[in-house]
Amino acid sequence: MATQQIELPGIPAPEPKELAITPMALIKAGMESGNITTADLQILQEMHFKQQDRNAAIEFNLAMNAVQAELGRVAPNLTNPQTKSRYASYDKLDAALRPIYVRHGFSLSFSTDPSIPPEVEMVRVICYVSHQAGHTRPYYYDMPADGKGAKGGDVMTKTHARGSAGSYGMRYLLKMIFNVAIGEDDNDGNGSQPQGGVLDDISERIEWIKNSSNFQELESIWRDAYAAAKKAKDQKAIEAINFATNARKRELREAGKQ
Repeated sequence: MATQQIELPGIPAPEPKELAITPMALIKAGMESGNITTADLQILQEMHFKQQDRNAAIEFNLAMNAVQAELGRVAPNLTNPQTKSRYASYDKLDAALRPIYVRHGFSLSFSTDPSIPPEVEMVRVICYVSHQAGHTRPYYYDMPADGKGAKGGDVMTKTHARGSAGSYGMRYLLKMIFNVAIGEDDNDGNGSQPQGGVLDDISERIEWIKNSSNFQELESIWRDAYAAAKKAKDQKAIEAINFATNARKRELREAGKQ
């Protein structure tokens, strides 16, 4: 396709040998001829910045395509004790995704929307996905922060509820942004599955301890977490699990939960 000539009054067109006619090329030609006006310069600068933004967005999309082409399924490593469903922890997702998206020029930063007041009992978690080419795209996910458990009872303080909502929002966004599928890879039918660290989900286990709605649920979550920590011979993890469990016991007693 032939390159279209761009002509502005008072600015000579570049020589025919310059096939790529860009706003910067026109600015340079105008500056060299001395015939460029302030209005012309402003128009060309705006064109230049728009072209830069468009090129950066194209690079962003190409890199996102490359990341998703390289990603495989992420095996679930946790079970939600309330819904009995399997899911991958944030630690597991991060370990699988970060080396790939960083290699393709992406970086992530998380925040929340400060314009949403605490009394709304909702947290908007925002992820700013930036690419090294200069394009940044925001994604957001709204999470309830009412402190209610699966059965509708109060199981968390408002402060804890907002912190928990932020943690869950980060995990959901990480999956959504890169279109991550959670499930076991077949590995050609040999049954072999990639495994992360035994306690790469320690923070998630402690979150479930803090969110447990009664003593029976708390004991079940503690038993699984303690067994994993003991198997890994991780004394610090054992202490963290026991500390969180005892703290939740006190909260449940004070709330009169059984």
